[in-house]
Amino acid sequence: MTEPAFGAPWQARAFAMVRALQDAGVVTAGQWADELSAAIRRARDAGDPDDGSTYYDHWLAALERLVVARELTTDGALSDCRTAWADAARRTPHGAPIELA
Repeated sequence: MTEPAFGAPWQARAFAMVRALQDAGVVTAGQWADELSAAIRRARDAGDPDDGSTYYDHWLAALERLVVARELTTDGALSDCRTAWADAARRTPHGAPIELA
């Protein structure tokens, strides 16, 4: 039996967002590869175990850097979204889907 490609739904969504940006011509495959490689290097330099368990964390970091660099959003908007998500997660009962208001 093979392992699933994604360990969590958010990973599949992040993957799909990158593909959508590529399909729309916002970023090339080469630009994406460069940004993902840089995110992995930054994490490794910061002590990431580089054992594959945090791969999609790097994917998300690279995606966030790209959308800010392409002025599709801002660091502030991303920060606000993280805060809203964390607040929603805290008030959501265990096992229930997290919903943003």
